[in-house]
Amino acid sequence: MAWALKLPLADEVIESGLVQDFDASLSGIGQELGAGAYSMSDVLALPIFKQEESNLPPESDNKILPFQYVLCAATSPAVKLHDETLTYLNQGQSYEIRMLDNRKMEELPEINGKMVKSIIRVVFHDRRLQYTEHQQLEGWRWNRPGDRILDLDIPMSVGVVDPRANPTQLNTVEFLWDPSTRTSVFIQVHCISTEFTMRKHGGEKGVPFRIQIDTFKENEAGEYTEHLHSASCQVKVFKPKGADRKQKTDREKMEKRAPQEKEKYQPSYETTILTECSPWPEITYVNNSPSPGFNSSQNSFPVIEGNGSPTLQPEPVAQLADLSSHLFRRESESNQNLLPTATPQEAQQWLHRNRFSPFCRLFSNFSGADLLKLTREDVIQICGPADGIRLFNALKGRVVRPRLTIYVCQESQQTREQHQKHENGDGSSNTFFVYHAIYLEELTAVELTEKLAQLFSISPSQISQIFKQGPTGIHVLVSDEMIQNFQDEMCFVLDTMKAETNDGYHIILK
Repeated sequence: MAWALKLPLADEVIESGLVQDFDASLSGIGQELGAGAYSMSDVLALPIFKQEESNLPPESDNKILPFQYVLCAATSPAVKLHDETLTYLNQGQSYEIRMLDNRKMEELPEINGKMVKSIIRVVFHDRRLQYTEHQQLEGWRWNRPGDRILDLDIPMSVGVVDPRANPTQLNTVEFLWDPSTRTSVFIQVHCISTEFTMRKHGGEKGVPFRIQIDTFKENEAGEYTEHLHSASCQVKVFKPKGADRKQKTDREKMEKRAPQEKEKYQPSYETTILTECSPWPEITYVNNSPSPGFNSSQNSFPVIEGNGSPTLQPEPVAQLADLSSHLFRRESESNQNLLPTATPQEAQQWLHRNRFSPFCRLFSNFSGADLLKLTREDVIQICGPADGIRLFNALKGRVVRPRLTIYVCQESQQTREQHQKHENGDGSSNTFFVYHAIYLEELTAVELTEKLAQLFSISPSQISQIFKQGPTGIHVLVSDEMIQNFQDEMCFVLDTMKAETNDGYHIILK
């Protein structure tokens, strides 16, 4: 049975008009959204999209960076979209940072086959703490004597060359690496985020840190000061196992959120990619002071025409006094005893010079007076028997008596005249000659050559032979056996003679 509704004529006319208007509306929608009429470029040309497009980075900003650093730690899932990632770390745990080379074939050819230097530092994320970084770090050093904020786990690292950790920069490490080889560096962060909060009543939020890596290439002078790339990421550091618990808590919170809310947050990634940033503002990135070693620009023997002696100053005492002060400065750099007035920084340098670098962390806050107050038992308990005894002897300035000591004086024209006057009985009573002590342990001619070369500030290769003046003025070649028969504390006057075969010199002991 079919039902039919009979409408009046007037109502039919109205209904017909409404249907036609509705069809026309549908037809308009079809023309606007149809395949032939729809254009994304027209949509993007609207004013609202033009305004957003101006905020996008230009294509030049999307270039492939020469290096990429990947921290092997998961990012937090509780970070909103378009916010910077946040990574949780455990205090003292070793985390890998992979140093990747992303260069194209023709990019930065000047570093092919060469090392680059990277500096890793842990700094504050908050601007307020950045302004007071020095005071914050000094306070941390006072509360945690002997500890560092950032360390390298060298045994686990791969491809790392010449790693260094400055004792005065607790939050910085540096090393060399070859971009063409696999390089992974393992770092340990020893401070936790809550150590720098204003109020510490429990349950407070810790301050975020930044791990930043700055990479430099070598300049013409051999110093790594030309900046190549910098990148950083945001981290928070918890007590051991605390980062795992925090990551689990964030994950459980996100699972309880509605699907619409989850879309507002980033997913958790297994690794953290450091994003490009400006280089860390510092006056000098690396320590450009020359390393201890032989200086090729040392003075050599200038020759006086007419005789074979080196050029000497008119006053022999002044000449030898200058030489003595030069040698004293050189010896003091390596053999100077630790003074009670030494600052903690000077004490750290003394430990490095005397091969106690592994214990610099333990004594980072110790001044010279603090170290000298330690008893033998204290040092052995801290450093162990072998290194403890060695450190105790070095602190007390105990030296081993050399097997042989000789005294030498450099001969000049005026020295000869003074000697002649003394022999004739005409010398004044206030005339004196400056001698230098040479200490021998091996009692060999090679060792004596090296000691004399150090005295003259020349290379040992410039000394051809050493002779001893014998009876009737003969020249006897100095051998190991002759040195072993020297009497202790013998005195010699040194004369020099130009070698005939090369540019070297013969030294004569008179």
